[in-house]
Amino acid sequence: QVQLVESGGGLVQAGGSLRLSCATSGLTFRNYDMAWFRQAPGKERDFLAAITWSGDSTDYVGSVKGRFTISRDNARNTVYLQMNSLKPEDTAVYYCAATVDARLGTSYSSYRTSYKYWGQGTQVIVFS
Repeated sequence: QVQLVESGGGLVQAGGSLRLSCATSGLTFRNYDMAWFRQAPGKERDFLAAITWSGDSTDYVGSVKGRFTISRDNARNTVYLQMNSLKPEDTAVYYCAATVDARLGTSYSSYRTSYKYWGQGTQVIVFS
């Protein structure tokens, strides 16, 4: 059974850093493109970043580019989101997602409906 499990969330002061992890099982990880989304209270789930199966290409939403970095370790079946210079507006539940072909370089990779598998999310709270 396919499982995606996020971890690494918590309470962080503004300006600080946090590294989220998404451990996967039940799928051939190297065959999947991966992504991170987040959902703030009362808001829709929005795209943050995506990475190809090999890690050779990434997509980012403009609001996090330069602060957040998506990466993956295919030997550990895990995708990461390094978050630096955190702001209160980054407060949200963060989700990882997987699909065979996210079509990076197009808007398709930013659509929630493009992804087949989802984790349950991890809470990030940034205070000032």
